[in-house]
Amino acid sequence: MTASASGQPRRVSLLPVFLIVLVDVFGMALVIPLLAIYAETLQATPLQATLLISVYAGCQLVSGPIIGHMSDRVGRKPMLLISQVGTCIGFLVMAGAQSLWVLYLARVLDGATAGNLSLAQAYISDHTEPAERAKSFGLVGIAFGVGFFIGPSLTGFLAAHYGMTTPIYLAAGMSALSIVCTATLLKGGRAEHAFEDRGSVFDWRTYAKYFARPGLRERLFQFVFFITSFAIFMSGFALFAERRFTYDGRPFGPREIGYVFGVVGFLGIILQGGVIGRLVKRVGEPALISVGFVSLAIGYFGLGVTLSPVLLVITGLLAAFGNSVLRPVLTSLITQHAGRQEQGMVLGITQALMSLASIVAPVASGLLIQHGLLATWAWAAAALACVGIMLSRQGWAEYSQASANPVGAP
Repeated sequence: MTASASGQPRRVSLLPVFLIVLVDVFGMALVIPLLAIYAETLQATPLQATLLISVYAGCQLVSGPIIGHMSDRVGRKPMLLISQVGTCIGFLVMAGAQSLWVLYLARVLDGATAGNLSLAQAYISDHTEPAERAKSFGLVGIAFGVGFFIGPSLTGFLAAHYGMTTPIYLAAGMSALSIVCTATLLKGGRAEHAFEDRGSVFDWRTYAKYFARPGLRERLFQFVFFITSFAIFMSGFALFAERRFTYDGRPFGPREIGYVFGVVGFLGIILQGGVIGRLVKRVGEPALISVGFVSLAIGYFGLGVTLSPVLLVITGLLAAFGNSVLRPVLTSLITQHAGRQEQGMVLGITQALMSLASIVAPVASGLLIQHGLLATWAWAAAALACVGIMLSRQGWAEYSQASANPVGAP
């Protein structure tokens, strides 16, 4: 573990981590918009195409805590390299697929080694002090914003001019580049953590104890409701917008939906490029979580009632603000409620929770939209955000108490 004499993490440059996450996210953003259409070229039904997401998420659900657990034993860098190699191989297999089962195999390979994000977050947690973590985790949000701002539009251009597999091969190349960045730029590699957990990684009690721990329990449940509402939005928005909105007399298509995601990604870049750190200092992390959930609830509820593309942008920006705030701040507080030797484990658990949401949410979104329940789809996401508001009431209390009794007051 890289630490100072006082036991606090020694500051290191996080630029290599940012570059690694950016390259990984950019590769992912190239493939996601193309996946269902690519599956249809291999004679997949819509259900079979959708299940590709669930298969990946199911494998990730199992692998996330295991990879996090192992990184606490052997160090972040070796496990991150393994995860990245699996992603690169998965993209190459996907690009060369001539039948649907090979495409499923590619998703299994990628999902079984999925852990890039949680391991990068664990590395950030290892090398930043608690007060700086929300700002540092914002680097991950910037990478997501940049990747999803550029990736989908580039995929459309490449697929239209050079064929379906070109963006996938480019994603594999980006993944290979992230391996090189990790191997050459990232410090570490040996076991850095005094891991002493005797629990088995395959024993559910190993993970249940984290949900039983006061403080950490509340943050994990908040994360569950945040990430599930986000997964409902992400998995169903394109179908929702196509059925609800028109532009120049035509239903929303990939171009218009891409513009919406581009605006959301750009807002994420701005917020997590500096605004998050200032907001944390001004109101505190617990209160900021409450603000984020309120913004999500209003944005998703408004999405269910609006028929205007202009109002769509407004409600989308509200939801984007909530998402951009909640991801880094909740991740920061989760790491602060876990011991240094547990960072990889708890972040692996958050990765598993994301996977679980990605299994369940697309099914719910598809069923609601398939039956024409467009408003209900948006309000389901809003309802989950409202539960998050209820769980974050403690944040307002903590902020009020801190305001009434500032540090240093007599």
